[in-house]
Amino acid sequence: MCNGLKKMFVLALMAALLSIAVCVSADQPTAPERSGTLDESSNRVVIYSGAEEYRNEYFMKRLKEQFPEYDITIDYMPTGNLAAKLAAEGTDTDMDIFYDLDFSYAGLVEQYLADVSAYDQSIYVDDCKVENARYLAETRNGGAIIINPAVLEAKGIAEPTSYADLLKPEFKDLISMPSPKSSGTGYMFVKNLVNAWGEDEAFDYFDALAENILQFTSSGSGPVNALVQGEVAVGLGMTAQAVTAINDGADLKILFFEEGSPYSLYGYAIPEGKQDRKAVRDVFDFFYTTLVLEDKELFYPEQVFVGQENSIENYPTNIPYGDMSGNTTEEKVRLLENWEY
Repeated sequence: MCNGLKKMFVLALMAALLSIAVCVSADQPTAPERSGTLDESSNRVVIYSGAEEYRNEYFMKRLKEQFPEYDITIDYMPTGNLAAKLAAEGTDTDMDIFYDLDFSYAGLVEQYLADVSAYDQSIYVDDCKVENARYLAETRNGGAIIINPAVLEAKGIAEPTSYADLLKPEFKDLISMPSPKSSGTGYMFVKNLVNAWGEDEAFDYFDALAENILQFTSSGSGPVNALVQGEVAVGLGMTAQAVTAINDGADLKILFFEEGSPYSLYGYAIPEGKQDRKAVRDVFDFFYTTLVLEDKELFYPEQVFVGQENSIENYPTNIPYGDMSGNTTEEKVRLLENWEY
């Protein structure tokens, strides 16, 4: 896409995102060798992450163990708001690294990102390779229909077996979904149904579903949190987060409807200019060589790396993935312009 057209898409997305922000087993990779001397004037590294709190806490623990001499912080920010921040600030940002940004958002802000082509991408499965090498893959985030059986039983409601079931009046205020304007998780459900049914039918469906939605959450974590608290009976949420909740003792169940599991790919990157600081490069290298792999082993096992295996208890196997073709930056901007909630 030419720079002028890309800028137009960035500005269009910013307008939508900033309104939300105001309201709300693989081979061990090796970091590329460095030449020259990096600026060591600052040991502070600021990371903005769209990952859940438990993942960010794990990253902080490991980073403190690895780099006790560095002053590292991880600030949580929903993925859409993170994209809006970088689009608004460009290279004049306090952000040294971002983690867990949806590919379609990352494509909008790639002009502000440092070249990471020195990192070997042959370790990734094909759809996780980034052609322009301004960011690297780290997560495949699959979605599911997640239910709280106890809430359904208390309300006398049968377990849903299709998206159509969620439109029944008995589900009024018992469904939670992330907002597609601030959450990549929310958007992937929209894109999946647009691909499965066509745009008009999909948007008509979400107009009807909105009548039963208790809250469009700003974060993809919101639906599972609401399910765990017993605030809703059904959540359109992340498979991995549901599994984590189940393994922590929550009574939840994961369902896949006929349209399959929607999914998004997420990446991490360095804003242009920040790669010249040694502390930033050291931390980014540690994500590449170690933390991304550990993230797959402990939290998000859906395939990113060649030869990657899923060993997480209670994680679904043989997941029926939905059609996510055409999930481009331009398509996301266009569809979000029609989202009213």
